[in-house]
Parts: sequence; structure tokens; C-alpha cells
Amino acid sequence: MFEAKRIARLKWACRRGMLELDVLFLPFVEQAFDELSEHQQLTFERLLTCDDPDLFAWFMGHKPCQDPELSEMVQLVLSRVKLSVN
Repeated sequence: MFEAKRIARLKWACRRGMLELDVLFLPFVEQAFDELSEHQQLTFERLLTCDDPDLFAWFMGHKPCQDPELSEMVQLVLSRVKLSVN
């Protein structure tokens, strides 16, 4: 399980240069991150190391993510955020 300091860094990393990504990542961390398996948490942490243009393209469906784990995480984030909006 992630310690409080690491969660704080993760939330900081969710603050991106694009509003479209900000509105996906921060709610996901606040609402769903604790429910993820340790492996999924590490995958999400790795996702946040990707460049904003790539993240934007993946989340907006402009191009597929070639990494299967990251692609699965993109879909998980999208599904969770859609659920919380409805």
C-alpha cells in the first residue's frame, strides 16, 4: 500500500499541463486508486511518467497505446471517470 507521502507525490504528478488530463487523473486518484491492486497502482504511477501528448492521444482515442498494461490502465481510468460523471 502506498504511504501518505507517496500518495501526495502521486496527486502532484496528476497535475498536468493539459486540463483534459487533470480532470481525468485527480478524480481517479481520489476516488479509485485505493481500490486498485498493488500492480495496478504501480502501473498507474508508471502511466503518469508518460508525456502529455501521448497521454492525451491515448485518452482521447486518437492513437492506441502500444504497452498492454498502460493501455489497460487508460481504459480503467476512462471507465471509472465515466461512472463518476453519470
